[in-house]
Amino acid sequence: MRIGRTLSTLVALAMLAGLPAVAQSENNRVAAETDWAVFEGAEPKECWAVTAPKETVNTRDGRVVSVRRGDILLFVTYRPEQSIAGEVSFTGGYPFAEGSTATLEVGGSTFELFTEGEYAWPATPAEDQKIVTAIKRGSDASITARSSRGTQTKDTFSLLGATAMIEEAEKRCSG
Repeated sequence: MRIGRTLSTLVALAMLAGLPAVAQSENNRVAAETDWAVFEGAEPKECWAVTAPKETVNTRDGRVVSVRRGDILLFVTYRPEQSIAGEVSFTGGYPFAEGSTATLEVGGSTFELFTEGEYAWPATPAEDQKIVTAIKRGSDASITARSSRGTQTKDTFSLLGATAMIEEAEKRCSG
């Protein structure tokens, strides 16, 4: 895992914990298209494209169960001051099982996301770029993970508007 990635990602995602409230007030939402939106923050400058799932299925022992989860969001983030461009991350709305990974599927490609607390991301910037490319080409993405309580989750995200919003976030935070 990249050195410093954990801290910078957790700080940024902690700032986004109130995203639905922020999205409603639209204080820092700068663009939206179909199922994705772009938000911009300052000090340090950062821009992120984000979407929420269209479908969520939670199972335990093979049966669908009702569980309470926090915000479930898929991000692509740009932070020019930290030379972060196109960092993919996911928050599942619950603590992941310790030592577990999440599986991201996009357009026939499968990617492993490493988990820590309630957040998951790929291991390297090269993997981020492969995922961003797949997202731009795909129509939907799904992430399967396991909670610390043993619940299996599968969240499915629409990728409609993803390309435009990822490019908008990149443009707003380039240089």
